[in-house]
Amino acid sequence: MNKKLNNLSSDALHIHIGKNVACLRKKANFSQLELSLEIGNKSPSLLSSAEVYKNKRHFNITQLHKIAKVLDVNICDFFQEEL
Repeated sequence: MNKKLNNLSSDALHIHIGKNVACLRKKANFSQLELSLEIGNKSPSLLSSAEVYKNKRHFNITQLHKIAKVLDVNICDFFQEEL
């Protein structure tokens, strides 16, 4: 991971991860609902909130692991500076 990410605040890091999840989800042609169902959620509310860090909702490591598996990406991709 680039040292620039190490200097981000927790809030900024969650925003960065959320943007990367959204970007990778779109590249894989998944809607928020489809991805939510694939990772075991009945509603897209967590996914939609965490992608934009609404009300400080963010992904935990288990959720990122499940999302990486479904999207067939490396979990480290969520931490990349540019996609």
